[in-house]
Amino acid sequence: MTVDDTGSDEGADGRVDVPATDPGDDPLALRLEQLILGAERRYTPFQAARSAGVSMELASRFWRAMGFADIGQARALTEADVLALRRLAGLVEAGLLSEAMAVQVARSTGQTTARLAEWQIDSFLEGLTEPPEPGMTRTEVTYPIVELLLPELEEFLVYVWRRQLAASAGRVVQAADDEEMVDRRLAVCFADLVGFTRLTRRMEEEELGELVEAFETTAADLVAARGGRLIKTLGDEVLYAADDAGTAAEIALLLVETMGNDPTMPELRVGMAFGTVTTRMGDVFGTTVNLASRLTSIAPRDAVLVDSAFAEELIRTGDAPASEAEAAEAATAAEKEGEEPPVYRFALQPMWQRPVRGLGVVEPWLLTRRDTGGAGE
Repeated sequence: MTVDDTGSDEGADGRVDVPATDPGDDPLALRLEQLILGAERRYTPFQAARSAGVSMELASRFWRAMGFADIGQARALTEADVLALRRLAGLVEAGLLSEAMAVQVARSTGQTTARLAEWQIDSFLEGLTEPPEPGMTRTEVTYPIVELLLPELEEFLVYVWRRQLAASAGRVVQAADDEEMVDRRLAVCFADLVGFTRLTRRMEEEELGELVEAFETTAADLVAARGGRLIKTLGDEVLYAADDAGTAAEIALLLVETMGNDPTMPELRVGMAFGTVTTRMGDVFGTTVNLASRLTSIAPRDAVLVDSAFAEELIRTGDAPASEAEAAEAATAAEKEGEEPPVYRFALQPMWQRPVRGLGVVEPWLLTRRDTGGAGE
C-alpha cells in the first residue's frame, strides 16, 4: 500500500487518500462489505500494521501480494486484516516460512481467490433474470443472496482446499528426493481449439462464452476423472499435467474423442511432452512445457502429437509397442509359450522430423488408440 509512514490519516494537503472504488460512498456496498467481512472498518493501514506488530513495508508487501489496491491512509481495514498480518508475520518469525515464501503464499492465495470471487459474484447475478420484488435492482438482490450463500460457500471452500492440499501433499511425499519436489518429471499436455480466432469473429459473445465454458468444463471433468491435474485454462486452450505418460495419453485421446462426438464443438489439436518440469505457485515451466506447446501448434486437426521422450516412456511402461512389427513378434512369442500376448493401449507412429522455433529439430510421434473398443469407458 502507498502510505504515509508517519502514521497520519491525512496526506500532505490534509485530505484522506481514498480510492475511487471505495465502497464507503455507497451504503449498500458498505453493508455488503460488512456482511462478507463480518467486521467494521477500524484501522488505517499504518494502524493495522502497528497493531499486528509488523513494519509498514512488510504489511504493504503482503497486501499487494494478496491483490489489494493501495488505499493511502483511509480507515478501511478490520480486525481480520490485523490478524492475517499477524499470522503471516508469525510464520516468518517462527522460521516456518521465509519472508519471500510468505509473500508467495499471499500472492498465490490472492490470485486464486480473486478469480474465484469474481466468478461467483458474476454467476450469482447472471442467474437473476427477474428480481424477487418489483422495483428491486440486481445490486439490491445481491445482499440477500450473499447472506444466504456465504456460510455454505465458506465451508465448501475450506473442504475443497483441504482435499486438494491432501492430494498435493501425497504427491510430494511420494517424490523420490527433495529435488523432485520442485523439478519433477511430468507429462505435460496442451489441448487447443482449432480456428478459435475465426469463431470469435463469427459468433455472438454469449454464444462464444457458452462454447468456451463447455470446452473448459469437458476438459476439467476428463482431466480430474482420469487422475490428471488441470493447470490452467486460457479460453481456447487448456494445460494439464499427469505423473505418468499413460494417464496423460488416455486423457488426450478422450478429449479428442469426446469433442469429436459433439457437432457443436470445433476440432481439437493436442501436443504432449514428457520430462523435467519446474513447478511454481501451481503453474509449470521449462523446456518440456515449451515443447508441448510447440507440438500443439503443429499437430493435425483432431490428433495428438507427442515428443520422443513421451513415446519412449510409453514404450518403457508397456503402454505402446515400439512398432507394429515388434507387437506382432511379441504376440507370436507369447503364443509359442502358451501365454497371453501383451496388451498395448496405444500406438505410436513416427512423423517427419522438423525444426521447432527455439527448440531445434524435434521428432514428433502421432499417438492413437490401439484398441478403440473401450475408448469411452
